[in-house]
Amino acid sequence: MVTKLLHTRYRVNDLEKTVNFYKDVLGLAEIRRHKSPRGSELVFLKTPGSEELIEICAYPSSGPVVVGPDLTHLAFEVEDLQKFAQEAAAKGYPLSDGPTTSSTGTVFAFIDAPEGYEIELIQAPE
Repeated sequence: MVTKLLHTRYRVNDLEKTVNFYKDVLGLAEIRRHKSPRGSELVFLKTPGSEELIEICAYPSSGPVVVGPDLTHLAFEVEDLQKFAQEAAAKGYPLSDGPTTSSTGTVFAFIDAPEGYEIELIQAPE
C-alpha cells in the first residue's frame, strides 16, 4: 500500500518559462533541480503549507509536449482571488475562466500556465 503522495509531474517544452510562472505568478518555491539518469531536466517546486511537490520536467528527446484541453489541472487555495487575478494579469496571465461563486460561497477561477496546463484557484468562503 502507498503511504504518501510525494509529487505530481508535468512535462513541458520550455522549462524556464514554466518554472518562472510557478515561482513568479503562483509564488511557489524551488526546492531542488537536477538532471535525471536518463537525461531529463527536473525542477521540484513547493507550495507554502503543502507537503506534496510539483515536478516540472523537460525531456526533449521524448518529443514535444502537446497538452490536451481539459486533461488535468492543479488546484491552489488563494486568500484573495480578486487580488491574485489582478497581479497575475499584470504579469501577463489573465484568468481564463471565472471567477465563479459556488452555492457554498467558495469562489473559484482558472488560469492557464505557459504550456497550456490549467490551474484552478480557490478562495474559501468567508
